[in-house]
Amino acid sequence: MRIVGGRWRGRRLASVGKGDAAAHLRPTTDRVRESIFNLLINGGHGDPVTEARVLDVFAGTGALGLEALSRGGAQATFIEQGRKAQAILRENIALLDAPARLHPRDARRPGPGTPHDLIFLDPPYAQGLGEKAIAALLDAGWIAPEALIVWEESTAPTLAGLIQVDQRRYGDTLVTLARPT
Repeated sequence: MRIVGGRWRGRRLASVGKGDAAAHLRPTTDRVRESIFNLLINGGHGDPVTEARVLDVFAGTGALGLEALSRGGAQATFIEQGRKAQAILRENIALLDAPARLHPRDARRPGPGTPHDLIFLDPPYAQGLGEKAIAALLDAGWIAPEALIVWEESTAPTLAGLIQVDQRRYGDTLVTLARPT
């Protein structure tokens, strides 16, 4: 796994090793990540990345948030509760000396937060966790009123409190772009 664009392009990231199956991580592939950023930058959504306050929810290895920082994001916050994923994420933040912080919490109970402009949401597929996390993040102030949300799932998510602005399928991954209502 590597950063695919921006100032850290080509830098390898720590990822899940063969003995780490218990970490239950499903990192976004380089190809899907590249497609997501092409959609964000060239898809008619303005420039949601440059100088953005990035929130990476169910962050896993942090590849999405770190990719956003590489491409001009101002700072990132990573929400992740898994201990193995937190260790990998800390290693990746240190590898890049990234302007980032880890918020080691359950995304469904994040506690109060500050508004972020670009939100990546990559919950475990087909468990309804994304819907619960978005509701909690909206209620707790983590999502700015004009934020762009990039939601990865296997099927179309229920967008309570959000308006869909785009949707694309990349293999088994359905990427939905949405904004708060």
